[in-house]
Amino acid sequence: MNNWSKLCLALSTFVSVQAMAQKPPLNHDVYDNWKSIGTANLSKSGKFVYYTITPQEGDAVLELKDQKNTLLLSVPRGDGASLTSNDAFLVAGIKPYFSAVREAKIKKKKSDEMPKDSLLVYNLKSKAAPLKYADVKSFKMARNSREYVAFLAESKASADTSAAKDSTAQAKKTPAKSKTKTILHLLHLPTGDTTNFVGVDQYEWSADERQLLFSKKGEEKDSVSLRDAGLYLYSVGDKSLKKISHGKGTYKQFSFSEDQSQLSFVAFKGDDKTLSKEYKLYYYTANQDSARLIGQQATAGVPQNWWVSGDAPLRFSENGQKLYIGLAPIPLVKDTTLVEFEHAKLDIWHWKDDYLQPQQLVNLKRDQTKSFSAVVYPQSSATIIPLSDETFNRVITTDSGNEEWVLVTSDFGNRISSQWDLGTKSNIYKVSTKSGQHKLIASDLNGQAYLSPKADYAVFFDRATASWSSYDLANDSKKSLHEGIAVSFVDEENDMPALPSAYGVAGWSKDGQTVYINDRYDIWAFDLTGKKKPYTITNGYGREQKITFRAVNLSREENPRYRSTYLSDKDQFLTAFDETTKENGFYSVNAGKSNPKKILMRPKTYRKVEASEDLAQVIYTKEDYQHSPDLYINSAKMDQERRLTDINTQQAGYNWGTAELVHWTTPNGHDASGILYKPEDFDPNKKYPIIAYFYEKLTDGLYTYQAPAPTPSRLNIPYFVSNGYLVFAPDISYETGYPGQAAEEYINSGMQHLARTNSFVDSTKMGIQGQSWGGYQVAHLITRTNMYAAAWTGAPVVNMTSAYGGIRWGSGMSRQFQYENTQSRIGQNLWEARDLYIENSPLFFMDRVNTPVVIMHNDQDGAVPWYQGIEMFTALRRLQKPVWLLNYNGDDHNLIQRQNRKDIQQREAQFFDHFLKGKPAPVWITSGVPAIHKGIDWGLSM
Repeated sequence: MNNWSKLCLALSTFVSVQAMAQKPPLNHDVYDNWKSIGTANLSKSGKFVYYTITPQEGDAVLELKDQKNTLLLSVPRGDGASLTSNDAFLVAGIKPYFSAVREAKIKKKKSDEMPKDSLLVYNLKSKAAPLKYADVKSFKMARNSREYVAFLAESKASADTSAAKDSTAQAKKTPAKSKTKTILHLLHLPTGDTTNFVGVDQYEWSADERQLLFSKKGEEKDSVSLRDAGLYLYSVGDKSLKKISHGKGTYKQFSFSEDQSQLSFVAFKGDDKTLSKEYKLYYYTANQDSARLIGQQATAGVPQNWWVSGDAPLRFSENGQKLYIGLAPIPLVKDTTLVEFEHAKLDIWHWKDDYLQPQQLVNLKRDQTKSFSAVVYPQSSATIIPLSDETFNRVITTDSGNEEWVLVTSDFGNRISSQWDLGTKSNIYKVSTKSGQHKLIASDLNGQAYLSPKADYAVFFDRATASWSSYDLANDSKKSLHEGIAVSFVDEENDMPALPSAYGVAGWSKDGQTVYINDRYDIWAFDLTGKKKPYTITNGYGREQKITFRAVNLSREENPRYRSTYLSDKDQFLTAFDETTKENGFYSVNAGKSNPKKILMRPKTYRKVEASEDLAQVIYTKEDYQHSPDLYINSAKMDQERRLTDINTQQAGYNWGTAELVHWTTPNGHDASGILYKPEDFDPNKKYPIIAYFYEKLTDGLYTYQAPAPTPSRLNIPYFVSNGYLVFAPDISYETGYPGQAAEEYINSGMQHLARTNSFVDSTKMGIQGQSWGGYQVAHLITRTNMYAAAWTGAPVVNMTSAYGGIRWGSGMSRQFQYENTQSRIGQNLWEARDLYIENSPLFFMDRVNTPVVIMHNDQDGAVPWYQGIEMFTALRRLQKPVWLLNYNGDDHNLIQRQNRKDIQQREAQFFDHFLKGKPAPVWITSGVPAIHKGIDWGLSM
């Protein structure tokens, strides 16, 4: 290279470096407009793609494109779009403007005064301007829609004043009140014609689009409305309307049989003010004048003091012979004659309760609507056959529901142990849908039960023995599925005291005779008849190459009963994850006859995969740390990729960053990995402050995009990287009984490795940040080392002895299971391992802390009792250590309210900027914000 060329190269390098240096860092004003792909859909034909682009705050946009990336339609605020099955029409909702909703909330408008949705209809063939309909409450299309959409809209009409003696004079004195009516519009898409039904409240399509079922509830003070109240069936073909059930009431749980010849529903026809509403079950076919009653409290088979549930969905078996329903105990009702303020309000906790009282209260609404499965044969029998009762917790049926056998599970008698075990042992029964007879087929199972697609076999996973087995339901015989196979089918990396979980069922063969089960890397086929030996459909290639294969069902089966059930015998589509490189991609495999065939592997992450009906076209989003997840369309061979979106072009205008994998060896000789994030304008000759962010294992997300966003409480990695920080995310492996030491082993050694091997790491300006379990580890680390110049902990447990007996208020569950069997990893109860609970409790070692630390813990934390944060704060305050506590009033474990998320981003940046970069401290750090200034001064100024 001559001198001139060298000079040109030097100048171009200088210019490119200068261009990078000139990019501004991210600031807190950028969040709202950063976008993501919401829903993404490919038409069955593969000709059209429609998707939403959603900003973090503001109005989304719906776009419709063809497979050549031609934009056909853009719909501001479009939502919930669907294409008719013939690709002729796009139907979508339109949300109100974000600004209009915000303004209405500011003015505290009532729900019926809030801005309403609209409906859009677009003709893909004519490409005429879309039709729009206002004040829409809901819309529905049939499963096999082609020509119609039904939508419920509000219409305001003036009240009738004709009954007044002098209507004109009366009108002058009292303006007519507008009265809102709901109208069901049946829109014929090709012509735009509508058929309207006034006063409708519930409606449902038959799958074939030939019948529309709807109810009119009726109003007490309107005689015409009361006369019209009932359930109607509208025949789309001959435009005939038939009232199939009479009377004012509530009609719901509409269900058509698969061939659309039968329908069923439940109805309560009494007074709405009745506290105890008895719903009754009705059945209708075309040869009946009206729906007939087939199930109520007095029906044969219904247990004493039980009735038909109004909350359980109804489902016909595929052959139409059976109807699955729900039964429920008749509830006790409150005595409304009692004077409320004269009676005590209390909760009574009993040591023999199945579930703790707080858990019962959290689940109260669910329990009030809980139902228990039963079956009725509406064509031939008036008897209801219960399949389960309150001692059972799950009923497992086949997709079709045709078969005689179902499985029911019961953890009755074992529920109290969930307080410390989390999971419970269950008895498994086969139940006949013909007689209701129960037969025990597995006892005290700690695991899962599955039913084959034709109910020939049950398949069990037992955590206690780490084994899979099958049970022949016809012959009542059980056998092991993988005896003699030297491969583990449970989590090989489990580092919790609890028994390891399985990798799960991947699917079934079409004939239901083969179950496919995952191991860590491969997918195994087990012939339930015993005629074939087990084999891996991935030929063991996954374990050999350390690639995790998982089956994906790309079938476009419209009937939801059969989605994602079956695997293909040939050319099965697989997702792939390379455990070593962290790359992702796709393979195909032909039933174990050869190694899986690579379609695509890249240093990317792929999501939202969907295929056309002929599997010729696929769509997906693709991302890595540097590239936002955009939508692409490709051939099934992945050789014709076309990019459909470019949603965050503004990113190019900011200093971004890079992500790389780092490896080191811990002091105890363990191989360790982590992700190191660097600024885009990284200069190896500079010194950078570094923040470690951690939880458990994070490196599988090496190629995951992280949008700059006000996060619930985790570290906003792109913001800090953009603003001149290094961020390090190490993986952590744990040893039972010593979770705190594991944090030291991996986090501290990883940070020391980076400082020792890289001159650009400023070892005097190291920070740590963690939330929840990460927050605990932050609290522990600062009691064991002074190597960190600043620490931020969110919702930390600092006193395991008091937290052990606490409640997770979000679920109402005891926290004991967490310490004995799961994340906190002590492995024993408090009385067996008192010393370990103390050793792993940072509170008892707060006198060693010399690191400035911020605690975020909120008063409505549903996972970690917020007194844990208070215990840490008051301890450090008593010891006169620099500590701050942030309590976002009324917010949860992870921040829910966006204004709070935005606030914490600013404070976290200010905190680390001060202690790791030497910038001036804001008022909230130097002197705090007294209660008298709350809501007036937020203390953010310097």
